[in-house]
Amino acid sequence: VQLQASGGGLVQAGDSLRLSCAASGLTFSSFVMGWFRQAPGKEREFVAAIARRGGNTWYEDSVKGRFTISRDNAKNTVSLQMNNLKPEDTAVYYCAADERLILGRLREASAYGYWGQGTQVTVSS
Repeated sequence: VQLQASGGGLVQAGDSLRLSCAASGLTFSSFVMGWFRQAPGKEREFVAAIARRGGNTWYEDSVKGRFTISRDNAKNTVSLQMNNLKPEDTAVYYCAADERLILGRLREASAYGYWGQGTQVTVSS
């Protein structure tokens, strides 16, 4: 399984970015997909997740209403549209996947078995 995240960059507060994660080597529609982020000196934290068929999504409270997770099972991709970015959103963003994920644990990084390499998002004030 390989996950390749892209789309990060340096933006100003209030701007938007769209992160993408391309997956290969897996039956994509069988995997719950998530996005996590890690700021310097902090633990990796949950951002958003999406169910296998995309019918359900979950968000960390601070990003609700600003971020949208989506997936395209035909293209094996998951995206994170980030609007109204804030300096506190600055972090390395990682996509994650797991086939056997128990939905009660989807906010736990340890529940995901596969990770991408991360993409840096920097938001200046």
